[in-house]
Amino acid sequence: MTLSFPNSARSYDETHRRVRFTGYDGMFEVSCFVSVDVLARGLALRTPGERGYLEAFDKMRAIILDAAKRAYNSNPQDAVLLDVSNFR
Repeated sequence: MTLSFPNSARSYDETHRRVRFTGYDGMFEVSCFVSVDVLARGLALRTPGERGYLEAFDKMRAIILDAAKRAYNSNPQDAVLLDVSNFR
């Protein structure tokens, strides 16, 4: 199976400075996270906050989902953590 993303919901986790979204491998839910460092690369604001990070996620959604699929396929686990190294 491969990771799919039928649910477009995402949320900002201020404590861990990342955006959470969910993928599915068949019937198994996979928690996915992308660091705000990835999202901040495309933002002109110094401290964008929740709204800015979520907007950046939406603009980068296709790239982020592709990176999540690659990370999951190389090491299937119940959580995928994406940082800048996943986008080189």
